[in-house]
Amino acid sequence: MKLEEFLNEVRDRGEYRSRDEAEHVSTAVLWVLATRITSEEADRLAAQLPPPLNEALHLERGHPESFGFEEFLWRVAEQTGARPRTAEWDACAVLSTVADAVTGGQVDHLLAQLPTRCTELFGRTV
Repeated sequence: MKLEEFLNEVRDRGEYRSRDEAEHVSTAVLWVLATRITSEEADRLAAQLPPPLNEALHLERGHPESFGFEEFLWRVAEQTGARPRTAEWDACAVLSTVADAVTGGQVDHLLAQLPTRCTELFGRTV
């Protein structure tokens, strides 16, 4: 999926006013996601996403951090300046677009590293 197509999807799903807002939210959510998954998984995901969004997945870090669903949303809220409920909306807009943009196997690999409740954010049910 090309960058413009990805951001248009996020903008529509999140009902954002501008492309810039969709890009800001996308970058924030992907950055939080990258802190939660292995660097190898982040690299595989980055290979399927358009630049410059894929750059948010390349962190200088060691092992992935272990935190739950609520902490995930809190971190998204911290990155975007939103309230936690808005952060859930933001994460869903971005991660459901990721689920449509990458292979199904890639999404399965991601979900294996995330708390079970995160499946909701990707537009999937448990």
